[in-house]
Amino acid sequence: CLIKIQESKLWYRKCTEWKIFVVGIGFFSLCFLMTSLGGQFSAKRPGDSPFTVRAEVFGGQESRGVLRKISDMLEVIMKRMDALSKLGNTTDNHRLDELSSALDRIQPIGLLERIQAIAQNMSDMAVRVEQILQRSIASDRVRDGTLGQCEIPKDPRYPDCPSKMNWMRARWTSDPCYTFYGVDGSDCSFLIYLSEVEWFCPPLAWRNQTATPTLKPPPKRQAVFQSDIGALLEQVGAGKESLSFMKRRIRRMAAQWASAARRLDDKLRNHWREQKRILVHVGFLTEESGDVFSPKVLKGGPLGEMVQWADILTALHVLGHNLKISVSLKELSLGVPPGRGSCPLTEPLPFDLIYTDYHGLKQMKQHMGLSLRKHKCHIRVIDTFGTEPAYNHEEYATRHGYRTNWGYWNLHGQQYMTMFPHTPDNSFMGFVAEELNETERLNIQRNKVNNMAVVYGKEASMWKGKEKFLAILNRYMEIHGTVYYETQRPPEVPAFVKNHGLLPQQELQQLLRKAKLFIGFGFPYEGPAPLEAIANGCIFLQPKFNPPHSSLNHDFFRGKPTSRKVSSQHPYAEQYIGRPHVITIDFNNSEEFDAAIREIMRINVEPFLPYEYTCEGMLERVHAYIQNQDFCSPEAPFPPVNSSWLSTPPGPFVLLPNSSILTWASNASSCPSWPPLSALRLLASLEGQSCVTACQSAALICEPALYRFINIKEAFSALDLQCDGVESEMNHLFPAFSAEHAECSLQQDPLLFSCAGSSAKYQRLCPCRDYRNGQVALCRDCL
Repeated sequence: CLIKIQESKLWYRKCTEWKIFVVGIGFFSLCFLMTSLGGQFSAKRPGDSPFTVRAEVFGGQESRGVLRKISDMLEVIMKRMDALSKLGNTTDNHRLDELSSALDRIQPIGLLERIQAIAQNMSDMAVRVEQILQRSIASDRVRDGTLGQCEIPKDPRYPDCPSKMNWMRARWTSDPCYTFYGVDGSDCSFLIYLSEVEWFCPPLAWRNQTATPTLKPPPKRQAVFQSDIGALLEQVGAGKESLSFMKRRIRRMAAQWASAARRLDDKLRNHWREQKRILVHVGFLTEESGDVFSPKVLKGGPLGEMVQWADILTALHVLGHNLKISVSLKELSLGVPPGRGSCPLTEPLPFDLIYTDYHGLKQMKQHMGLSLRKHKCHIRVIDTFGTEPAYNHEEYATRHGYRTNWGYWNLHGQQYMTMFPHTPDNSFMGFVAEELNETERLNIQRNKVNNMAVVYGKEASMWKGKEKFLAILNRYMEIHGTVYYETQRPPEVPAFVKNHGLLPQQELQQLLRKAKLFIGFGFPYEGPAPLEAIANGCIFLQPKFNPPHSSLNHDFFRGKPTSRKVSSQHPYAEQYIGRPHVITIDFNNSEEFDAAIREIMRINVEPFLPYEYTCEGMLERVHAYIQNQDFCSPEAPFPPVNSSWLSTPPGPFVLLPNSSILTWASNASSCPSWPPLSALRLLASLEGQSCVTACQSAALICEPALYRFINIKEAFSALDLQCDGVESEMNHLFPAFSAEHAECSLQQDPLLFSCAGSSAKYQRLCPCRDYRNGQVALCRDCL
């Protein structure tokens, strides 16, 4: 009891009003009299008020009845306290007088054995008093003429205000962020919150609307190329083998990044570049996501993601941006109010750009709650296999069977950034492979071992079922493996294979510089190793998939937000590099496999690395994205209402010389766009053909950013597609033409503009573009 008295005293010292002090004296008197008088409490008669008492002395059997009655009395007091705490139109004096009166009328008789239980009830009473105190404070805030102005406004422009008020009344204690914004349980505080922090209720006339100053955006600063990586290595941190791997890679490649930065600076002619505040949150390495990668770094686990993230960090740092790196939720600082994410962020986001992955995106949703919807335009998602618009659009994906465990974020398609340029609907981020200087290239060609092959497969499971073609390969070449093992040689690796175990990156590079052949078994898909092998002078031999692997027929792709059909282990190497550096065959055909090995032994190739996978190529691409991609500013309406070409065939399009492809007319009104409209090439696909394929067949790239300029009825007439009617609908295949019904269909939702997707019923309208030599991500006028 004395402990409870001390707690009460401490609590009451915080109260400033004298009536609250009287309540404290009441509590103190109750405990003091019970302990000092040894036991004489009065009991109420059945018909009396709960707070009237009589002075009879009880003893023996009657004292047990007193226990029950006093317990009943305390329960009644608690109910009265509840009622008091809910009275919104009662003055503070009345509430506290009633509470004090209730306590002062209790006269003590002995009851030592009930002291502990009563003291606990006293603690509950203190909570009720706290609620009354909060209401008192709330009343003080609005006593300046606003007490009667907290009724729910009836404004047709804010139809959700009444329901949100009811929700706040019932659930305002569900998240501490409401208290952070001043909500205290009163209707006035609910209205202030719903009108000033959120947007569900109209502004209150009696509130000072100029109280919150408009914060100016920080001044723009110039980005300057930097070659010192010390600050970057310090930010990456330590404590995980994955981070150690990334730091080793950053150090090893530092000189190449510095040289590339100088070349790009010369190319840009010291063009002014804005420095961005960038957060990089590597979600898959956080403990909260499980971080299955770090423990496997030294055991043959996948390294492709860490290679890419190390290169992204280095590129952003070398380009001169203000970088913050986060690999845990504790480091994820976005200025969000404390709590569970139910309240929006009212301050400006402290970053211009946020690079993360799908794991990080989910963590940010939990952390930011409502704020994510407002600020998601700043996010870039590193996405190895790509996300197509049909899977990204939440409503459309749910209604049409494209919903997966990923996707459905309603981002702009180009906010997803891939490892290879396989999904034009997304942006191509990429990574880098090490470049050779002239001396290294000559040494490689001089020291190549013509009959030496290295197998692409660090895990023993990748070797299962490959005995047949390994036996054929063994007739011509000495086979080397880099399969991880701890004590005993993996039984899946044939005895004729020389297994080096897992090699550090530099030792693997030396092995590749000697080998003539780098051979894939079909998995892993689209990793960085084949490009590194080709850059070191190897020929890459890979299996062809027939039928192509996709989410429809292969477990690995099932659930991924893409319908892409993968025709080989490494489609980029097959399509963009090709023979003689890359040979793609059917491994199930022994004769074809045998012939391919004999061909490889006859030919010689030089080391080759596509420009887009050099340090300079990646810097050029990332620079262009940062300075030109803007998904936060609203796009200008198109077509402009005063355009001279409206309803005048062929509209703004003209034929390219000696071609059936259309381009934007130079005399047509131009709109701000990146890529610029000068890059646009308009064509119609064949029935059953995607725009990805249609543009590739014309040696072009599909460009989703230009879709809005061809989503007009004039585009159909320019292509000689005769429409009996023009409709607008949500469909990821539109704009498209149906020859069977002579129907022209426009796209209703810009989030569904998609290069991917095809149907035998439609010819799709495709916005293609040209591209720079060795850099498919950028058009010729894009830099």
